[in-house]
Amino acid sequence: MKPLKNLFFILLLFGFTSFAQKPESISLPLAGNAYSSLHVDGGRTITNKGIANWNNPKEFFTAYFRVSKAGTVIISIGDKPVINGSSTLEFTINNQSKKITFDQAKAFDGKIGEWKIKDTGYVALKITGISKTQNLYPSFSTLNISGSVLDGKVAYVKNNDGNFFHWGRRGPSVHLNYLQPENLNAEWYYNEATVPVGQDILGSYFMANGFGEGYFGMQVNSPTERHILFSVWSPFSTDDPKSIPESHKIKMLKKGENVHTGEFGNEGSGGQSYLNYIWKAGNTYKFLLHGVPEKDSTTTYTAYFFAPEIGKWQLIASFKRPLTQTYLKRFHSFLENFVPEQGDKSRTVLFNNQWICDDKGTWTELKSARFTTDNTGAKGYRMDYGGGIEKGSFYLKNGGFFNNFTAPKSILNRTSTGKKPEIDFSKLP
Repeated sequence: MKPLKNLFFILLLFGFTSFAQKPESISLPLAGNAYSSLHVDGGRTITNKGIANWNNPKEFFTAYFRVSKAGTVIISIGDKPVINGSSTLEFTINNQSKKITFDQAKAFDGKIGEWKIKDTGYVALKITGISKTQNLYPSFSTLNISGSVLDGKVAYVKNNDGNFFHWGRRGPSVHLNYLQPENLNAEWYYNEATVPVGQDILGSYFMANGFGEGYFGMQVNSPTERHILFSVWSPFSTDDPKSIPESHKIKMLKKGENVHTGEFGNEGSGGQSYLNYIWKAGNTYKFLLHGVPEKDSTTTYTAYFFAPEIGKWQLIASFKRPLTQTYLKRFHSFLENFVPEQGDKSRTVLFNNQWICDDKGTWTELKSARFTTDNTGAKGYRMDYGGGIEKGSFYLKNGGFFNNFTAPKSILNRTSTGKKPEIDFSKLP
C-alpha cells in the first residue's frame, strides 16, 4: 500500500476529520423552522409533519436558517408533497421569487430554485399561495438545502428529538446571572424592569427576580391579560404537582388583593401566584423579594411589586418551602417566549439597579452579570440571542432571527447607579 493511502487510513482509524466531506445537502424540517403569518391562529397549519391543512390564501409561511458563509443556496422540496388539483406557490428570498406549479396529474421533481446569498446571517424563505383549483394548497414537511453556503456552518432546528420542534420554534431563552459577594446572608433582592414600547410581544415572560428556588416577573398572556407572576418550586422533583407528597408541598401563607394562587407543573412543580395587571410598555416596574430561613427547616419567600401607576408596594404572595433553610441566592433574570407561534418575533427587556440587602440591613449593588442562553442556543439550533448594556441598563433580547448574537458566558458590567432602594420594610403589606 502506498504511503499516502497508509496515512489516509491511519487518520480515519484515529478519528481525524481532515478529509471529511461537507454535506451535499441538509434537510430543513418545516415543523421546527417555519412560521405562519397568522401566528397563534396558524398553529393549525404548522404541524409536526410540516405545512398541512393550508387553505387560506391570506396565510403565508416563512422558513428560517442561518448561514455562516455567503454563496449560493439551492432549495428543493425534500419529501413527496400532497397535491390537490392544481396550484401555484411562490418562493421568495431577498425579494427574488420563483413561482412553482403543482399538479396532481403530473410528476413533481421537487426543484424550487437557486438564490445568491450575499451575506452571512439568517436567510428567510417566504412561501405564498398564488392560486389553487381545490380547497387545499400542497402539504409538505421538509426542504432540502444545498449549494456553496454549506461550506460553512448552518444553524437550524434539525429534528424533534427532545421535543425540539416546540422548543426551537419558541426560540432561545436568555439569562443574566448576577455576580454577587460570597458569604453574605441576602435577605432582600431588588430589581427594576422596563419593557421598551413595542417589545411587549404576546407570549413573553420578562423575569426580573430569579433565585435558587423560584422566579418573579411579568408576562404577556393574551391581548387582554398580563400577569405579575411569582412561583416557588417544590423540593420534590416532578413535573406533576399532583404527585408531590404533602410534606414537600409549598404552603401559601398570605396573598395580595386580587392575586390568584395555585400549583404549576411541566417545568418542575410547586406553588404559583399571579396578579392580572395590565402593565404598560415603556414604564419601569420594581420587584422586591424577601427570603428568610425559619427554625423549622423551612424558608419563607415573599414577593412585592411596585407599579408607578399605583405608587405603592403591593403584596403578591408569601410561600413557605419545606426542607429548605437558606437565605436568597443564585440571583438571575431571564427572558423567554412561551408561545411557539411567536418565536419569529423579537423582544427586548431592560433590567437596572439591582441590589441585595443582608440580614443586618446593609445594601449591596449588583453591577456585573454573566450572559447565558438555554439548550436551544447551546445546540446551535437558534442563534438569535443577545444581551449587553444599553443606556446604563442590562438588556436581554431574543427571537425574530436577528443576526448579531452575544457570545454565551460573556461578562457584562453596568455603571453604578448609586440609587439604593428607599424602602421601609416595616410598612410593606
